[in-house]
Amino acid sequence: MLRGTEANGMLMLTDIEIAQRTALKPISEIAAKLGLNADETEPYGHYKAKISQTAIDRLSGDPDGKLILVTAVNPTPAGEGKTTTSIGLTQGLCRLGENAVLALREPSLGPVFGVKGGAAGGGYSQVLPMEDINLHFTGDMHAITSANNLLCALLDNHVQQGNALGIDPRRVQIKRCLDMNDRALRNIVIGLGGKPDGVPRQDGFIITVASEVMAILCLADDLEDLKARLGRILTAYTYDDKPVYAADLNATGAMAALLKDALNPNLVQTAENTPAFIHGGPFANIAHGCNSVRATRLALKLGGYAVTEAGFGSDLGAEKFFDIKCRYAGLKPDCTVLVATVRALKYNGGVPKAELPKPNLDALKKGIVNLKTHIENLKKFGVPVVVALNRFGTDSAEELEYVIGHCGEMGVKAALSEVFAKGGEGGVELAEAVRAVTKSEKSQFAPLYGEKLPIKEKLAVVAREIYRADGVKYTNAAEKSIAEISALGYGELPVCVAKTQYSLSDDPTKLGKPENFEITVRDVKLSAGAGFVVALTGDIMTMPGLPKTPAADGIGITANGAITGLF
Repeated sequence: MLRGTEANGMLMLTDIEIAQRTALKPISEIAAKLGLNADETEPYGHYKAKISQTAIDRLSGDPDGKLILVTAVNPTPAGEGKTTTSIGLTQGLCRLGENAVLALREPSLGPVFGVKGGAAGGGYSQVLPMEDINLHFTGDMHAITSANNLLCALLDNHVQQGNALGIDPRRVQIKRCLDMNDRALRNIVIGLGGKPDGVPRQDGFIITVASEVMAILCLADDLEDLKARLGRILTAYTYDDKPVYAADLNATGAMAALLKDALNPNLVQTAENTPAFIHGGPFANIAHGCNSVRATRLALKLGGYAVTEAGFGSDLGAEKFFDIKCRYAGLKPDCTVLVATVRALKYNGGVPKAELPKPNLDALKKGIVNLKTHIENLKKFGVPVVVALNRFGTDSAEELEYVIGHCGEMGVKAALSEVFAKGGEGGVELAEAVRAVTKSEKSQFAPLYGEKLPIKEKLAVVAREIYRADGVKYTNAAEKSIAEISALGYGELPVCVAKTQYSLSDDPTKLGKPENFEITVRDVKLSAGAGFVVALTGDIMTMPGLPKTPAADGIGITANGAITGLF
């Protein structure tokens, strides 16, 4: 599991070196293998393509394959490998002779140049071409950024040109966005310079993947649904406290025009030439954390198994996948794969990162409570669970046996995964476990809470059942926002909690299974177009900042145009 170092006398390649040595097949060949017609694909070069609405319409009456969700324990500096496992599982299923199709999110440039580096899998379980996917890809992120910022520009122009709607500049509800970590843009003042330069007001930027436009793109059924959702974006309140939506600013048509191509899913391939849809990319700690409904439906129609993932730990991504995406799209998952590592569980048991390679069964026994809690939580949705134990070379046999045995005691299958080092071959054991579970156990999927519950009751259910909190506290600002949202008629929407990914609580320092705590909701935002309300907890930021040493420091390009250092 080592990158760019020597292991067992062999020089291990970096992810980008593996990617650049992989022989890719023309995307037309990948599409044809899936059963797509030539006129249903719109190529973006040799190895990427958009899939048209024509294909989606043609396949709409076909039966669905089995839906597999990949999620994980709370992320740690040790790494869990959720995306890599998703890709390797798909490759493993294909090696078993199954028709498996992958559906993942698009990476954001924020993490690519910030902390994580590339986000297209790793080792021999990657989606390719990884440089394109990690950078501009097919332009979806730019289209979303432009549509969001067009709406902001139209609003400020309306205020400048006489403000016929009576918009209160102090109560603007949307922010501009940028797909980059830039903390200096969190809080700004615009309109300075004089009357021709606009009306001065406080403003700020969020990262593109936190934009409601991103969430709308990922949840929209088709172009008409996209337009309807865009029109429902709450942009501001008037001086007499009336809501102003994007439709009131006549923004819907122009925004939809910018998003026309971005709405269509992207087709690429894995390192073993298996098909993969990469489309949409909302963060799970500040948005709903799932790829687009359209891409997932395509994978279900074209594959016997559709493997998808939800961001961060199951307390964030999986909960939102079940309670938001599945609820709206009518999806019924057949199995959930929960990714864990011995290293991550030892970290939850109090072992510092530098000491994780050393065997420590006592710390593992202490930290495994995090895995246990995630298993218990997932079972509450009625979907069978398989644990994928992502193996590192430093894991001892005793540690691995302990985790597998513990899973058995909880009544769930556990399988070793070595997909980073071995690709699909290293995912066969996991694939066999997933296939066996989907054949022997019937999913009884149901969302965690009822659709008609008020906002506070929904949040209470999530806090109690998933975070294991004693209760929820609300600031005055949150109380006011909930009252306003309910008065507008949106009090029964699902809840999307913006929370730290590092803990089951809203405090990133509380590892394992925190006890005796309450969740504090500091504000609640309406995303009427997306169809949920966002509850902001802790100190979660909708515009991240760069670390002291950004990943961008190590990224470069050679004289012949080859990108280097991208993980």
